[in-house]
Amino acid sequence: MFRTAIQQYLKTQKHSSIPIKAVLFDMDGVLFDSMPHHANSWHMIMEERGLHLSKEEAYLHEGRTGSGTINIICQRQYGRNATEKEIQEIYKAKTEAFNKLPEAEKMDGAWEVLNKVKRDGLFSMVVTGSGQATLLNRLNDNFPNIFKPELMVTAFDVKIGKPHPEPYLMALNKGNLMANEAIVVENAPLGVQAASAAGIFTVAVNTGPLEDKVLLDAGANILFPSMQAFCNAWEELLKELRATKPNS
Repeated sequence: MFRTAIQQYLKTQKHSSIPIKAVLFDMDGVLFDSMPHHANSWHMIMEERGLHLSKEEAYLHEGRTGSGTINIICQRQYGRNATEKEIQEIYKAKTEAFNKLPEAEKMDGAWEVLNKVKRDGLFSMVVTGSGQATLLNRLNDNFPNIFKPELMVTAFDVKIGKPHPEPYLMALNKGNLMANEAIVVENAPLGVQAASAAGIFTVAVNTGPLEDKVLLDAGANILFPSMQAFCNAWEELLKELRATKPNS
């Protein structure tokens, strides 16, 4: 089922195999069902300031740094970047609005697949553009003994952010990994672009309102309709990743 996609990746990236050691997970929309809250918060705070960012568009900016999103909207409406003061005020208001919303639930299938990854001798890392402390603090509570702080990449680490490959290149460096020794699990087109640009085999899980084509066009190697579907297919995918080589 996955062999063709894997062989295409190997051919494109000029690797002979995928000796997988780690799985790099995005957080919002992958581990937590938090994207609706982010979209609502961004939309509300922007509208209050006369800036227009629809809930639907917010999904397209998922993974971008807060300042990057704010600058794009200001450029579109005012023809300029936001000032540092504007960025700080808008992002602070967005964070406060987000924190007032109900706590985001774990994504169905996330805990199960994390345990499968650990069972199979691999380690998991979080690579997120989020700087929301409420979510970051919940990682160990919701997924105990899975993630190590020193192997996390968050908004506090990166300077450029997704869709630039910087976050995933940083994760490879922190995990002492080559690009073909990991796979990425992403739900956002910008995250898929970042992972693909970093040369990592990329699994897209379409947990939001976007068309599948958006994620595939961004560079996803394979796509699942949910985290639960990814979890259900994990054993088959891992077998193919470990066994498949070009022209095998």
